[in-house]
Amino acid sequence: MKYAGIDARKTAFIFELDDVLYPEKDYLFQVYYLFSSLLEYTEFIDAKQTTEILVNAYLAEGKDLVFDRLKEKLNVDEKYRQKLNDLLITARLPLKLLLYKNMLNLLQEIVIDRKKPFIVTNGDPIQQLNKIKQTEWHGLENYLTVYFTEETMAKPEPDAIHLLIKDHNLLRKDIIMIENSDTDKLCAEVCGIDYLNVAEFI
Repeated sequence: MKYAGIDARKTAFIFELDDVLYPEKDYLFQVYYLFSSLLEYTEFIDAKQTTEILVNAYLAEGKDLVFDRLKEKLNVDEKYRQKLNDLLITARLPLKLLLYKNMLNLLQEIVIDRKKPFIVTNGDPIQQLNKIKQTEWHGLENYLTVYFTEETMAKPEPDAIHLLIKDHNLLRKDIIMIENSDTDKLCAEVCGIDYLNVAEFI
């Protein structure tokens, strides 16, 4: 789907950040690289091997178990779990995060059409802001309004959407959410707003 295929009466577009505007793995894999370099410096563990274990664990089982798998395979001290968690929140990345091309095009068309893009994102606000600051927005950052749901109630609770509607004097019929999870889908349904899956665009 392209922008022209969306109901022209929609004036506000809500996006999640991770795996909607950009691929979250692009952030995580850079953090794994940085963490692997730290381990190589402090414990003389081969950085390439560490990175490979972390990436493979992520691909096989998701991000929550990567340190457990590293600990199992290389007997890495438990004290490094917090080091990885800290890096995941505050890392300065070697490379900028890039938006999905079709999502960049969509955002540009929304802005050109004088409509409003919002990011309403779950997760640690400091981490999510860190990702946003290290994304290449091509000037679109000047038009984005961001809501961190942890400051109210995480989705699927509707609190952040209700706040957004109130802050910007919107009607539910004005809004469409671009989602990539059952959490966002449920949130949109609870709020009574329309939604489309990101797969329609990318």
